[in-house]
Amino acid sequence: MSGLAFVGFLAVSYGVAALGAIASVDAGEIYGALDRPSWAPPSWLFGPVWTVLYATIGISAWLVWRHPNRHRVRGALTWWWVQLVLNLAWTPLFFAARQYGLALLDIALLLAALGTTIVRFRRLSVTAAGLLIPYLGWVAFATALNASIWQLNP
Repeated sequence: MSGLAFVGFLAVSYGVAALGAIASVDAGEIYGALDRPSWAPPSWLFGPVWTVLYATIGISAWLVWRHPNRHRVRGALTWWWVQLVLNLAWTPLFFAARQYGLALLDIALLLAALGTTIVRFRRLSVTAAGLLIPYLGWVAFATALNASIWQLNP
């Protein structure tokens, strides 16, 4: 059962990645055409970074799911789902709709939900919470990048 859950959490995480990829088929071209700050990473970097992050997102949820206190697990995983939905919403807002302001609002909410998820996960598994720290750092960076792009591309 635990192995099936492990695969399931990874499948959900990478499913979000796949849906995001569908919503951003022209992402490289769109990103390349934007006015960006000098510190913006090249477009090729996003794929490898997100590939690793989606693995840590899934593994962290699985580690929490294994905790015996089902009530606390349910609450923590609710926040995991919230941050995942906000993660999913960002790509079509930014790339498909080109609504950089709405995307910024979404990613700010994602940052808050992710912070809450980490706090809730830490109560059940320090390892699970730690696995989300690089994700938090990347989302914080992406928030600053989103804000800068919105400012540079009114």
